[in-house]
Amino acid sequence: MEQVRETPQRTAAPQRVTIRDVAQQTGLSIATVSRVLNGRSNVAPETRDRVLEAMGGLGRQAPRRRGSGAAKADNGVYVRCPYVLTDYFGLIVSAIAEALDVHGMHAIVDAGESSWKRTEVLKTLTGWPQVTGALLILPSEPEADLERLRDQGFPFVVVDPRTSPPRDIAAVSAANFAGARRLVTHLTQLGHRRIGVLGGPPEWMASTDRLAGYLAPLVGVGVLPTQDLVRSVTDPTVEEGYRVATELLDRRDRPTALVAFNDKMAVGALHAAADRGLRVPHDLSVAGFDDIDVARATHPALTTVRQPLGEMGRMAVSLLGRMLAGHELDALHVELATELVVRGSTGPAA
Repeated sequence: MEQVRETPQRTAAPQRVTIRDVAQQTGLSIATVSRVLNGRSNVAPETRDRVLEAMGGLGRQAPRRRGSGAAKADNGVYVRCPYVLTDYFGLIVSAIAEALDVHGMHAIVDAGESSWKRTEVLKTLTGWPQVTGALLILPSEPEADLERLRDQGFPFVVVDPRTSPPRDIAAVSAANFAGARRLVTHLTQLGHRRIGVLGGPPEWMASTDRLAGYLAPLVGVGVLPTQDLVRSVTDPTVEEGYRVATELLDRRDRPTALVAFNDKMAVGALHAAADRGLRVPHDLSVAGFDDIDVARATHPALTTVRQPLGEMGRMAVSLLGRMLAGHELDALHVELATELVVRGSTGPAA
């Protein structure tokens, strides 16, 4: 009779415990546990012992320390910008690189289309010995990836977040709602009531905030906003601005003003108006957002909302530096003020 050899069943490997779990077990903050694991000096000895004792009880499931047992980080900061470094993203990255240098750190830049294809990079960052923290510009990764990186105790700051970041993740953005509201208030004061909106990607937080800001002043002057004057695009370029502006300007009841998600889309709107013999601002007012170089190169020059792009990068470096030094952040979500810049492309309603 043939013997049947039993194959021992494999048990699933225990799931590694995160820094959040250690924090809950010890009653300490995630930041404090992170400082212990990163070998920071500004931790009380009894606090350090408390964390290490908890980790010892977890055995192989405990989070890995980034201290003396591994290669030390050499002040490199991973800067991820999965977009072409145009005059928008380029200004942010340049400001980050200069600010890091002032703080004695250096940027490890990962940008462009090749960066977009590296979808799993955040899952490996904690194993990079040459990286001490990260700055993620308009990250394309899902919220769960950011939360996992946070739970691993890895210091990072999100710049210009694509979606509303979790409340315990550091982020720097611009006051999109306030800037958009100020812009359309300027137009309503000029008598405009039919204002078309050339919106950005619907899933972006900046798009929804700006749209809300565009529509709020209309309600204030007794105009009920309707979706028929709103167009959204997935790629906010000059070409897409031209296309959606054409849809609105070819209407019999065309708008007297157009506000665009960014300056590039506004340039497309200017071209669409010129192709239809419309004079700006006599027949149509056009406005953008960002105040990049192209806003001053058009004829007439663009009315727009100035974003503090360089300051966003510098503020992100400042927040990261405080995190690396072990300081608690009183304000994790920093929103920088925007400024209305009135130029020749807006005027009284026809």
